[in-house]
Amino acid sequence: MSWKKLILFGALAGLLVLSACSNNGNDTASNENEEKNSEGEHSGMDHSGMDMSGSGEVPEGLEEAESPAFPVGSTAVITEAHMPGMEGAEATIVGAYDTTVYTISYDPTDGGERVEDHKWIIHEEIADRQEEPYEAGAEVKVKAEHMEGMEGATAVIDSAEQTTVYMVDFTLKDSGEEVTNHKWVTESELSSEE
Repeated sequence: MSWKKLILFGALAGLLVLSACSNNGNDTASNENEEKNSEGEHSGMDHSGMDMSGSGEVPEGLEEAESPAFPVGSTAVITEAHMPGMEGAEATIVGAYDTTVYTISYDPTDGGERVEDHKWIIHEEIADRQEEPYEAGAEVKVKAEHMEGMEGATAVIDSAEQTTVYMVDFTLKDSGEEVTNHKWVTESELSSEE
């Protein structure tokens, strides 16, 4: 009987040690963040919880651009990476919209680490928004779902810019993963193919 208890105790102790050593994927997020930092990303921008592909639905009230630099159906090269594998990818323009884009900082609703300088949400993704664009320093409630814990978060506007934003399809350069209906890339983050 004592051997059985000893074996059972040993097995339970082993499980406890394994569970204590488990990181629930945190090393992956840290590694991804380190990769982003090595590619010149903002130190607070961890997009490991980002849903890169989207449904293609756009927020109510968002107006299509009348004469975008990159018309729907055309291709462009992504010149700035929000995440690894994005910079240099060829993007197909799925939608082009004139709006105000914001970088925001917020505490995720799921208890995750604070996100700093997230690119991008648009004016139409702010809950109970005012008609005029917000200025840096304003506090808003986010209704976008680009990342885990984003929807419903209270955010501070870090920057605001009136521009054309694009929804794009592209293939990640590092993994070959296809991304569809990605929101958002700004006009200044795209260039014509040469």
